[in-house]
Amino acid sequence: MIDEKFNPWKTKSIKTTYENNWIEVEHHEVINPNGNDGIYGKVHFKNLAIGIIPLDENNNTWLVGQFRYPLNKYSWEIPEGGGKLGVNPLDSAKRELLEECGLEANEWSELLQMHLSNSVSNELAIIYIAKGLVQKQAEPEDTEQLQIKKVHFSEAFKMVMDGTITDSMSVAAILKLKLLGV
Repeated sequence: MIDEKFNPWKTKSIKTTYENNWIEVEHHEVINPNGNDGIYGKVHFKNLAIGIIPLDENNNTWLVGQFRYPLNKYSWEIPEGGGKLGVNPLDSAKRELLEECGLEANEWSELLQMHLSNSVSNELAIIYIAKGLVQKQAEPEDTEQLQIKKVHFSEAFKMVMDGTITDSMSVAAILKLKLLGV
């Protein structure tokens, strides 16, 4: 039986190869679990990934559409963005929901936490359910050209199942909510 607390990797050296306001890319010289020299690349995220599924009393939700530069394609997603490390993640979720959808919520609950790509990064996502919604004015960032649509939760689920929604946070959150009976 493998001891899950034992790290079989040994780090010889770490060098930062690239850094900006959002990420830091590291090159690691390592000894792998079989005792051989190797390398590993690690992307360290400087923010949490924050996602929100807003739900009204009729089980409608809001989806955000935007062109995703790394994918070179348009993407439909739950409202999401970054939360600074050291800041309460719920405060970041409230800010993102207002920025992207112009919504405030009176009820918040954490739905899940997940690592988004744990073979190359340490990015942690926290996803919330927001209820008791009040419509305000959206405040998108200048880097965002967003399309917002309100759909019944069953439509969002269909969009996951037919491959229209492929964003990992959105897929995981919508599927978990469906399993919980929404």
